Amino acid sequence: MAAVRLLLFHLLLLLLLFPFSSFSLSENEALLNLKKSFSNPVALSSWVPNQSPCSSRWLGVICFNNIVSSLHLADLSLSGTIDVDALTQIPTLRSISFINNSFSGPIPPFNKLGALKALYLARNHFSGQIPSDFFSQLASLKKIWISDNNFSGPIPSSLTNLRFLTELHLENNQFSGPVPELKQGIKSLDMSNNKLQGEIPAAMSRFDANSFSNNEGLCGKPLIKECEAGSSEGSGWGMKMVIILIAAVALAMIFVLMRSKRRRDDDFSVMSRDHVDEVVQVHVPSSNHSRASERGSKKEFTSSKKGSSRGGMGDLVMVNDEKGVFGLPDLMKAAAEVLGNGGLGSAYKAAMNNGLSVVVKRMREMNKVSRDIFDAEMRRFGRLRNPNIITPLAYHYRKEEKLFVTEYMPKGSLLYVLHGDRGSSHADLNWPMRLNIVKGIARGLGFIYSEFPNEVLPHGNLKSSNVLLTENYEPLLSDFAFHPLINPNYAIQTMFAYKTPDYVSYQHVSQKTDVYCLGIIVLEIITGKFPSQYHSNGKGGTDVVHWVFTAISERREAELIDPELMSNHSNSLNQMLQLLQVGAACTESNPDQRLNMKEAIRRIEEVQV
Repeated sequence: MAAVRLLLFHLLLLLLLFPFSSFSLSENEALLNLKKSFSNPVALSSWVPNQSPCSSRWLGVICFNNIVSSLHLADLSLSGTIDVDALTQIPTLRSISFINNSFSGPIPPFNKLGALKALYLARNHFSGQIPSDFFSQLASLKKIWISDNNFSGPIPSSLTNLRFLTELHLENNQFSGPVPELKQGIKSLDMSNNKLQGEIPAAMSRFDANSFSNNEGLCGKPLIKECEAGSSEGSGWGMKMVIILIAAVALAMIFVLMRSKRRRDDDFSVMSRDHVDEVVQVHVPSSNHSRASERGSKKEFTSSKKGSSRGGMGDLVMVNDEKGVFGLPDLMKAAAEVLGNGGLGSAYKAAMNNGLSVVVKRMREMNKVSRDIFDAEMRRFGRLRNPNIITPLAYHYRKEEKLFVTEYMPKGSLLYVLHGDRGSSHADLNWPMRLNIVKGIARGLGFIYSEFPNEVLPHGNLKSSNVLLTENYEPLLSDFAFHPLINPNYAIQTMFAYKTPDYVSYQHVSQKTDVYCLGIIVLEIITGKFPSQYHSNGKGGTDVVHWVFTAISERREAELIDPELMSNHSNSLNQMLQLLQVGAACTESNPDQRLNMKEAIRRIEEVQV
């Protein structure tokens, strides 16, 4: 009996000295094992042994209450394998993003992570068939983004059993077979550009036709193609418009391919001197702008005349006549050159005969409100007056697309002048000029917030490519307050607010999301670095938020200042660091710890030259 008691005592002692939890890997060890499975983890240099991933702010590691909750490893040029077994050692993991990397092969066994709520694998090279029961063990999944890969075979039937599914993006793959009947409350769905066949289930006819486009074998609502008749009539204006748009896209693709061969570094083809949402504006040849002929393929604006039959384009609606009155025929007379397509549509620059140069943006997916409400909003935009915003001069409405016409700004966007133009415009960006730009952006935001105080995202798409500069470098905010007008699934894909930790980690956006975006711009201006947060092509950039917070924690703040500023304005270092601290306070990953917009603007105004 004594021997038994002695044995029990030793067992108890072992348990006290080596508790059960020690047999599982720590978060640090698990993440380091994950890092080892990558072929080129250069970007993960902050992942080092004997450090807490949370308190040491490891790149891409998002924590809640000092516990790892999400991995955001997008745009890091990672490849190799993904050690899912290592991830199973982090039971608190709820969201994983490997968007826009170079992983290939079959889908990794993420179904081992039963508590996962969001899985983002878009824009990689994964291939092969996904097992039909793959998602059966992932009952908590809310968001699945596996678009832009090479997955094939049928869409996994286990998706139909995910009760909480709200976002499903399968576009740009090789999926075949029928569309499964998904009866969940899905808010964002895209199965376009696959090889799906058969009739779309009636329960899914509520989605937009774009969710199923470019699947030749699909039929039934919401598509025009009827299952019994085979296809709808193609002689109407709608079919002609489709042909025109396809041709335009083809021309744009040819132009981009040829341009990429001519230039080694094409990063700034989306940072044109002119503003577009991830697009370069189109330049129209004229006697005053001879350089335009060097920058793209010619194109005419094509449309029906005012008063045409049903389905015609009608005319422009002027909402601001300070620059004169013009109509759609005036735009039709101007040749245009297409340089690209952005998330919301295409962009053109037109020089009309009256001497006015304008930017025309053809916007898609803006059918969230009725035509009457849309018209009221556009007229409201047209009435806005502030020295730090740009508003539409005119608009044109069609259900399929909208045209927005704004004044052309020759200086271009802040993004271009900061990173793309190394000439005189860039040289003008001294410390007083940069501070003035930041203050102008803050004042513009203050005005927008006073005009749209009840909106979830008064701006929603704030980034340096959406800040235009006048000839005197006065900043003008553009593309603001579009969030209530854009179809929800398109907003998630295209608006910068949805690229922030607020949405990636917490699936929530608010007015503090705009504050985070403002912080990115402040850090971009003060450091001179191109933020990796803007990138969608994995070609580099700097994670300015992580870089800044790491340097601040190590008391190396002065190293963050753009050397071009330090060389000419070293006596203003304290003021530069003051602005840097404002940018850092705006980019706290936890929205509750972040400044609100009013406080951010106040602190920016306090900084002096």
